[in-house]
Amino acid sequence: MDKPYQVFEDLSDAATVAPRLAALRQELARRALDGFVVPHSDEYQSEYLPACNERLAWLTSFTGSAGAAVVLKEKAAVFVDGRYTLQVRQQTDTREFEPRDLTTEGPNAWIEANAPNGARIGYDPWVFSAASAEALRQSVEKAGATLIATEGNPIDAVWLDRPAPPSDSAKPHNSDVAGESAESKRTRIAEEVKKQGADAAVISQTDSICWLLNVRGSDTPHTPFVLSYAILNADGSADWFVDRQKITPEIGKHLGNAVRVRDPKEFTPSLRALAGKTVIADPNWTAAAAFDQLEKAGAKIKRTADPCQLPKACKNAAEIEGARQAHIRDGAALTRFLAWMAREAPNGHLTEIQAAEALEGFRRQNGALTDLSFDSISGAAPHAALPHYRVTKSSNRAINRDEIYLIDSGGQYPDGTTDVTRTMIIGEPTGEMRDRFTRVLKGHISLATARFPEGTTGAALDAFARRPLWDAGLDYDHGTGHGVGSYLSVHEGPQNISKKPILQPLKPGMICSNEPGYYKEGEYGIRIENLIVVTEPKSIPGGERPMMEFETITLAPIDLNLVEVKLLTDEERVWLNQYHKRVRETLSPQVDAETREWLQHATRAV
Repeated sequence: MDKPYQVFEDLSDAATVAPRLAALRQELARRALDGFVVPHSDEYQSEYLPACNERLAWLTSFTGSAGAAVVLKEKAAVFVDGRYTLQVRQQTDTREFEPRDLTTEGPNAWIEANAPNGARIGYDPWVFSAASAEALRQSVEKAGATLIATEGNPIDAVWLDRPAPPSDSAKPHNSDVAGESAESKRTRIAEEVKKQGADAAVISQTDSICWLLNVRGSDTPHTPFVLSYAILNADGSADWFVDRQKITPEIGKHLGNAVRVRDPKEFTPSLRALAGKTVIADPNWTAAAAFDQLEKAGAKIKRTADPCQLPKACKNAAEIEGARQAHIRDGAALTRFLAWMAREAPNGHLTEIQAAEALEGFRRQNGALTDLSFDSISGAAPHAALPHYRVTKSSNRAINRDEIYLIDSGGQYPDGTTDVTRTMIIGEPTGEMRDRFTRVLKGHISLATARFPEGTTGAALDAFARRPLWDAGLDYDHGTGHGVGSYLSVHEGPQNISKKPILQPLKPGMICSNEPGYYKEGEYGIRIENLIVVTEPKSIPGGERPMMEFETITLAPIDLNLVEVKLLTDEERVWLNQYHKRVRETLSPQVDAETREWLQHATRAV
């Protein structure tokens, strides 16, 4: 997976939009449909899609990682969130697709307002979860229309040069980094299936399957997935529905006799074969089509969480140690990049794309990188104020003096997944920049040093990171933290640290991000992101309840040129100095002499 940094316009061409939309409308008419809904999803409910499943991008030319489109006979809309407001107008043909807001309106509300009474609106039940399909159905019916499940995806019928599905071989994820054998995992999760009174569980989250079977692959960008389905039986055996081209003798030996490799075409008949049995299926992640098959077969469905989700999120000792080692490796690459930026950026010849390419180059030089963990967010000045900005050839700008530059990036390594954001000043900051950066830092430290009892949710801790900003009448509009996988997805549930009232308590071994920020529209943006691990509860001298804490595992300097030291408390200053001492001592042996000299100064005590 040694691929160069990808720029979005490489995959898009607005001139293709009109003929493709016309071809789709012809296909819909042939099927007696008046409309069709296109999510950015596939039959595996993936965040990152292989090229063959980029149906939204093929139709609209918009290549962001989240979005949707609705096509009616006379009008069409494409829906994106605030990350992609600029990008969608650059990429799609707005004469054909009207850009709309994914968060405040979304396709469902738009359909309610725009679908003609009596219309037949199609959807592919394999690319919608059961929960999202039900929400769509309610909106369609409010419009006086009817939702029709299609046989096959209409886009596939008119996408004449659709790429072939990925066929690279699956690879074992060895127990020395997984920390537990696949047999042990299957036995453990099967016991949970039995406790819930079920005969089997349908596992459709790709990262759950990869975790359960200790396999990894290269089917999707940035995530080492093997696209597949699985049914875990209560006796600990499993049926794995995967392209047999991906199964090498090594993988066959790794899986053992208790895992039956089956063709993906056998998945639907296997669901029907569960007739009369009690089956666990997660409505938030399992395709609506799978629920339809189970219901038609007469299976008793337990609509509950994927039984692999929580065990996967709670990393074992080997996974945590692997994450620490991956972050040392990754931190050395990032530190080399930061030192390089300090030398080169003031000369005024670097662009956002060149900086992103340089950081990827430093990561690849460590020899262990398999891929980026997501497309790097490389933004200068006003682009840094877009929390999830994606640089394109047309948006690419120079990184100028006296501007803030933000880089949010990560790597995939066999022993861990990284995600880190650093904000730096090229030249001299304003007093306001220092104030805002320091408030973000104070919030970051507040969360990093939090103690909390068992049963605490991320929502209960979110305000720790926001209070220094709130004190000044400021805030940010994204979550403070998300879960991170172990050589899996950079975005992992069920935990979350945000204002959203997610009920999942934080548990030992969970890896989360700690990423408060501040964004001044049109001028600059700030974010400081480290990954943190929830520790085991321990007693506090004089306390009455054991408390959990966070261990920070990301190692990279925080730009002291943006810190207003007088705004820090003594405790915050001690944390910053101790963190920088750890960064310096850990990374100095990992970097070259020129970087080491820069690092000494960049991590000086304040």
